[in-house]
Amino acid sequence: MSFHDAVVPAYLQILNSLTGLLTKAEAHCAAKKIDPSVLLGSRLFPDMLPLSKQIQLVSDHAARGCARLTNSEIPSMPDTETSFAELKQRLAKTVDYVKSFKPAQFEGAEARDVTFPIGAGKSMTMKGQQFLSSFSLPNLYFHAATAHGILRHNGVEIGKRDFLGAN
Repeated sequence: MSFHDAVVPAYLQILNSLTGLLTKAEAHCAAKKIDPSVLLGSRLFPDMLPLSKQIQLVSDHAARGCARLTNSEIPSMPDTETSFAELKQRLAKTVDYVKSFKPAQFEGAEARDVTFPIGAGKSMTMKGQQFLSSFSLPNLYFHAATAHGILRHNGVEIGKRDFLGAN
């Protein structure tokens, strides 16, 4: 299996499943007459990030993961989305970006040094395989699972199959 085949499908599965989750969340708001901004601003706990930010971070980890692993320019995606439609548009844009990567761009990525910021002006360097398995994918799954948890906690009828994109 190529490194491309280990990376791109994993990112795409979660990006596409989140699009489905947001569609169900939007329908839930309409059916229950809930202002969508209430759900988009919901958190599992007061010190956690809201649903909209969880979606933005999944998008960031997928796009930046591909860019860093292939030594490509990291796309600029300001966090300006305030609606379900805008968040789904961001996910679609990220899906297109991730799909644009060719297998050849990932050749040698598992052994390539990947440097990324870790906050407060600091950075960390890992080999590509370690970056993928210890940082990029865990962060992607964490924020996607948190988004799923926020929606489920707020009564949106979704389950594991929705998270996995099998709906």
